[in-house]
This record gives sequence, C-alpha cells and structure tokens, in this order.
Amino acid sequence: MFEQCLYFNTTSLARKLEREWTIAFKPFGLTPSQAFMLRVILEKPQSYQNALAKEMNITKPTASRGLDGLEKLGLIERRSSPDDAREIEVHPTKKAKAMKDGLNAASGEVTKKFKKLLGSDEFLDVVGKLRGISEIL
Repeated sequence: MFEQCLYFNTTSLARKLEREWTIAFKPFGLTPSQAFMLRVILEKPQSYQNALAKEMNITKPTASRGLDGLEKLGLIERRSSPDDAREIEVHPTKKAKAMKDGLNAASGEVTKKFKKLLGSDEFLDVVGKLRGISEIL
C-alpha cells in the first residue's frame, strides 16, 4: 500500500533506527537526540547555539530544548559570546569530554552493524542518497 510513499517508509525506517540508537546510548543515560547533539558539541566546542541548530537540521527552539537537557545532565555550559552578546556559545564540560570516546565507539558499533547487514557500499549509498534528498527538500 505504501511502497512508493517517501513519508511512510522514511518514518518507518526512523523508528527502527531510533530503537537501535536508544540501546547504544542507554549506558550513557542519553537519548539518541541528546547523544548526537553532544557529539556535535564535542567535535565543535564553542559553537554558537544557532549554528548547532543548523548543523543538526533542527529548529532553534528544538536545539534549545535539547541543550536544556544536556545542561541539566551537567554535560554542557552556555556562555555569552565575547564577540557578540546576542550569541550563545555552547561548551562541553569535563564530564562530557570524558564520554567522547565511549559515545563515538557506541556510534561506531551501530554503524558497523548496519554496514554488515546492508553491505558497506549499500550503506554508504543509502546514507548519501538520504542526505541528498534532505538537502533538496
């Protein structure tokens, strides 16, 4: 019935992926959304809150709520930018930095699992096509 429905098939896939990433990040006490956001912050410390929203392809209010959760967990600090008081910089805490290798390893294991299931070339092709579709839309 939905063989040619982009919405149905991508949301179905997203639910299955969500389950896998939830398991992967559970030992860290993070949801997949929190873990991916933290990984971006760890790779790009001192990012502006607005740039983080753009990087993750989410709205500014959604980014703000995600950052609220990470802040409550003691994983990030928000600071006014010394260059522009209207901008907020996001900094990882020592606690977050200590989690970096573990988060990346957990993520790598899930990716390795999917590459094994799909084949590495197919995996890379699918991810590339999905990114391209997202950019077009």
